[in-house]
Amino acid sequence: KGAVCVNKRKDWRKPLFNTTEDPGMAKASKVKRQRKKKTKENKTRTVHANLLYDNAKGEENPNRHYANNKIKTTKYTVLSFLPKNLFEQFHRFANVYFVFIALLNFVPVVNAFQPELALAPVVFILSVTAIKDLWEDYRRHRSDKEINHMDCLVYSRAERSYVEKYWKEVRVGDFIRLRCNEILPADVLLLSSSDPDRLCHIETATLDGETNLKQRQVVRSFFDLDCDFDPIKYNSIIECEKPNNDLNRFRGYIIHRSGRRDALYKENLLLRGCTIRNTEEAVGIVIYAGHETKAMLNNNGPRYKRSKLERQMNVDVFWCVIILLVMCLFAAVGHGLWMFQYGDKRPVFDVLSPDGTDLSPIMSAIYLFLTMIIVFQVLIPISLFVSIEIVKICQVYFIHQDMELYDEETDSHLQCRALNITEDLGQMQYIFSDKTGTLTENKMVFRRCTVAGVEYSHDANARRLAMYQEMDSEEEECTSHGGTLPRRDSVTSHQSARVVLRSQSTKSHRRTGSRAEAKRASILSKHTAFNITPDPQLLDKVNECSSQMDFMRFHSQPMSQLPSDLADVIDFFIALTICNTVVVSSPNQPRQKVQLTSTKSIQSNHLQVNKGSSSSLITNRSSNKGCSSMLSSPSAESTLTKLDEEQPPRDLEHNFGPVLPCYDGKAWNLEEGELRYEAESPDEAALVYAARAYKCSLVGRLPDQVTMELPHLGKLNFELLHTLGFDSTRKRMSVVVRHPLTDQITVYTKGADSVIMDLIKPPDTGKRQKKIVNRTQNYLNLYAADGLRTLCIAKKIMSKEQYACWLQHHLEAETAIQGREELLFESALRLETNLQLLGATGIEDRLQDGVPETIASLRKAGLQIWVLTGDKQETAVNIAYACKLLDPEEEILTLNADSQAFHSNFTTFEIYPSSSPSSSSSSHTPPFMVHRLGLVIDGRTLAYALDKSLEDKFLAVARSCRSVLCCRSTPLQKSMVVKLVRNKLKVMTLAIGDGANDVSMIQVADVGVGISGQEGMQAVMASDFALPRFRYLQKLLLVHGHWCYSRLANMILYFFYKNAMFVALIFWYQFYCGFSGSAMIDQWYLIFFNLMFSAFPQLITGTLDKDVSAETLQQLPQLYVNGQNSEEYKPYMFWMNMIDAFYQSLVCFFIPYFAYADSDVDLFTWGTPFTTLALFTILVHLGIETKTWTWMNWLSIAFSIALFFTVALCYNASCPTCYSPSNPYWTMQRLLQDPLFYLLCVITPVAALLPRYFYRACQGTLFPSPVQVGRQLDKLPAETCRNILSLSRVKVGSPLSPKPPFLSLAKPSPKGCNIKDQRSFPSSRASEVLYVLIPAETCFSAEMYL
Repeated sequence: KGAVCVNKRKDWRKPLFNTTEDPGMAKASKVKRQRKKKTKENKTRTVHANLLYDNAKGEENPNRHYANNKIKTTKYTVLSFLPKNLFEQFHRFANVYFVFIALLNFVPVVNAFQPELALAPVVFILSVTAIKDLWEDYRRHRSDKEINHMDCLVYSRAERSYVEKYWKEVRVGDFIRLRCNEILPADVLLLSSSDPDRLCHIETATLDGETNLKQRQVVRSFFDLDCDFDPIKYNSIIECEKPNNDLNRFRGYIIHRSGRRDALYKENLLLRGCTIRNTEEAVGIVIYAGHETKAMLNNNGPRYKRSKLERQMNVDVFWCVIILLVMCLFAAVGHGLWMFQYGDKRPVFDVLSPDGTDLSPIMSAIYLFLTMIIVFQVLIPISLFVSIEIVKICQVYFIHQDMELYDEETDSHLQCRALNITEDLGQMQYIFSDKTGTLTENKMVFRRCTVAGVEYSHDANARRLAMYQEMDSEEEECTSHGGTLPRRDSVTSHQSARVVLRSQSTKSHRRTGSRAEAKRASILSKHTAFNITPDPQLLDKVNECSSQMDFMRFHSQPMSQLPSDLADVIDFFIALTICNTVVVSSPNQPRQKVQLTSTKSIQSNHLQVNKGSSSSLITNRSSNKGCSSMLSSPSAESTLTKLDEEQPPRDLEHNFGPVLPCYDGKAWNLEEGELRYEAESPDEAALVYAARAYKCSLVGRLPDQVTMELPHLGKLNFELLHTLGFDSTRKRMSVVVRHPLTDQITVYTKGADSVIMDLIKPPDTGKRQKKIVNRTQNYLNLYAADGLRTLCIAKKIMSKEQYACWLQHHLEAETAIQGREELLFESALRLETNLQLLGATGIEDRLQDGVPETIASLRKAGLQIWVLTGDKQETAVNIAYACKLLDPEEEILTLNADSQAFHSNFTTFEIYPSSSPSSSSSSHTPPFMVHRLGLVIDGRTLAYALDKSLEDKFLAVARSCRSVLCCRSTPLQKSMVVKLVRNKLKVMTLAIGDGANDVSMIQVADVGVGISGQEGMQAVMASDFALPRFRYLQKLLLVHGHWCYSRLANMILYFFYKNAMFVALIFWYQFYCGFSGSAMIDQWYLIFFNLMFSAFPQLITGTLDKDVSAETLQQLPQLYVNGQNSEEYKPYMFWMNMIDAFYQSLVCFFIPYFAYADSDVDLFTWGTPFTTLALFTILVHLGIETKTWTWMNWLSIAFSIALFFTVALCYNASCPTCYSPSNPYWTMQRLLQDPLFYLLCVITPVAALLPRYFYRACQGTLFPSPVQVGRQLDKLPAETCRNILSLSRVKVGSPLSPKPPFLSLAKPSPKGCNIKDQRSFPSSRASEVLYVLIPAETCFSAEMYL
């Protein structure tokens, strides 16, 4: 039987691969087919089953060109490691420079040191980096080996069964059997599932961080198989798109032997790395394998950026090169002149050329120029780059260890994904923030609704929420008075990215321990989000409607006799219940198959949701193009067939389950188990729970059916004909169902009010509908003013012919590969028009804790905060006031463009105060004086303002405003705004968001911050830093950012100073040796001085130094301006350090020079003290610049001094003839016996550092910087410090600032632009004075600060 199947398969394949025509025509046809195939291959991928080619040669398998499933994330092999690693390291110009200098030292004419010794520093630096790279690569190799040797079941034609194979042996075109809790080895097209509904549930935590289950569906043509899937009988070809990294898109179609084509969607594709849940078995064919899978294409590793400080440092490195060349040129000219003065008489010490002739002064100068480059090479800090990397890694480690940045509720720490821009955190100037999920909790709470023009305020629910929030605040107050609970010993939870066993869950382990904050948050969340108190009036209408429907069903009356207002009520709750993608599962066995075996198990009343299971619209929101996230539905062709068939009259009993008892609004009990809702967005979960509160409960969802439960009626089965998923372009979602009561094809739509209201049937069709639309719009405005998120609910009834016509066109759009998104968008628009408005909902998205305080602190720190949100304008403005982004004392300028005329008129637009009642009543205020400004602009106006011709004008207006709020912004507009501000104003920008729609904005900004909240992990994966909460941004910037910038800036300047000071000692000596390139310092000291003797103290200081305490930095956010203005590292500071270095080198050179003048000491006995004095001087210099002293600072300095003397004593005792004819033997030993040496060690550093110390003392006393004042406050007693800080918080009144130059009072508002000017003036008191009693000795510090 198997042979017959094979023959059939071969016959079917003949027309595709063989030719039976004339040989010449066959050849031409073959060439033509190959060209056509090649062109097609460039756009699509064709996948055949490998079973057809088991006995064929490898060249005949059409899948042979595709990647295998073996992954290799290592960069090196045994043979390629050395050349490849060196090649990568030589991409850094500094390494190339130092290797060139070391090789130059091998040239006998110009060498200055022993060639082997000169190679030591650069070899050490390259070796350390190579060892680090090798260790990281070895860890990747071990991980790859473990993953590649995991086993899976692959169908074998020889065995006629599934056999175990390693992951690395899987190929594209193989059939794979997947089992429950098994991790997918490749991207697999789902062809069969043991689930009776042909579904497969997966967990995608390893891809996007979402732990809620997602449904995947069997390909349509394999949906109705009567028996188990048999790979031998498979005879189809798959055409799909090329491998790409878009997790939310998969396009293609499957071609059957009959020629029929079925479209393929992302709902048919199981991605590598996901885990099978709730499904015993599934079978699929591999589409993408190995490095072509979407998971591997998204594995980009950590991000690397260049910080602003590093860019400034590179400029100064260039200046160091210029200084080096000038010094070498000066020495070369000096040497040439010195040689020229001898004339024809050559000096006895003259070195002949290699051929034995005399060198001319010019050639001697040229050779000396190269020699001096070798001698002065230390001026370019070879260890600076390595030291900076070490310090940044240490800084990131300590930031991770900050337990104040740990969130107990989500069990998550701050993550640093970009290791090389930590100092940029201390230089931010603009912050661009999303609203939903970033400033707010993104945990939606149902608050109010309007149905059929009647508003239901849900006052009882509001009182209950207020009670719980009051209890929460009281408990928090008690906790704050009583102290905090001790932390657990475990400071972090480890989430392993390595996959070891098939049964191992990839979900990170959550700590079960609770603390007061987490417990309080979970209790509040449970009582607010999931338990909703229904409005009595609306509940009565639902019960009345259900009882009438039950009566009509019992008497077989048509449902059209139901009153319109009641019909709208029941349709409203039906839409809330079924117009979503919520998955129903069991909380007792959350990752096992839910078996509903009896009516009793379906009667779920007290439904619960798993903590954190409400995740994001990641799947739906991420696409910015039209309708690319359309959910697949039952086969369009099968639906058309059903529509064409004659439908017999339906028995209403068929659509209902057993009649359930009447509900009276009281709690109803569950007997056998509870069901859990797992929603892809918090909005969907909130609406489903709201419907459940009215006993309209979702109890089951199948690919072609949704089951809900109504009071009096029991189960109600809706045949699901089609689903149009939510996306960020359409901003709505629709389901097409066959209504079980009326047998009508009904479209239920929910979405943003700005979109739905434009799709409503024209109001002139009926007075009632017009009245409903007007009233609903008024209530929507009220909801938005209260800060609620609004959604509109609508429906549409279609005839069978209308739906069949639409479905035919939609089928053509679905099977198209080119331009599919545009075609699907147009198709959805044809369906979602002339809707009947049912009502609207108002959902509260609570502000996160600490958001107003955080924004206020960031404002004081000089940061400009812009909020870019897709929410409605009224909602966004209300939230902006709640989070203190907008202030009641600000004038709010609202820009709304009604037409394209705004485009031409914006060039003449200038701001002017309106004659509002509030402004006219304040007649005492001069008319030309304005308050702080706030700008509110909607998405349509923003699109015009971002035009090339208008962006400068828009930016000028926005810059003058204290706050900017952009509403109805698309993801593209968000990124454009960030890019405009960053490029035009040349400022440092930070973007923070939590969803996939924020990814583009995060990637464009200088620093991107992702919030690991309710919307998955795509924002986190695209970010440089990840935070659990928005409030942690305050400490990240004001404390850690300030510290990182201050430490690195001072360390870089210190590096330049230290190297210049040491090199200048040799430069001064050239005046006394005929500029011959000789050095009085032993070459060992010269080579290893920076690498060993002086390296450790600066690393400790760069890692641990704190110029101001964390408490003071948070209480005085104004200190952050120090980093914004680059006060720690300005261009003049580099030159001041270089001047100071040359001065100190003069002191360190001439004091020993005159001390040993006219003595008989040899060169090294005179030169060794220079090294010692230089070491002492730079260490004391570091001590002057160190702000915080710890035991590690003292230890590092002691270690450096001890290391130097140990090496010197050992070297001088064991090297009698290392530098013939002179030798360093016993030099240090003799110096330690000389009192003059000790006197020099005291006098020289003091004389060298006295000017710097005097400058620091005078600066800190006479004209201290704000940071120095903050450091003085740290030294005061706690009570005194609090008094001074309270004094600094007093608002001292001052005349209003003059109006900016672009403000004008003469010109009116242009046409097409609605400018609203809202003004609220503060108290008329001119000033406020606060007297604080503080000790006399601290008055000076307070006066300095104020």
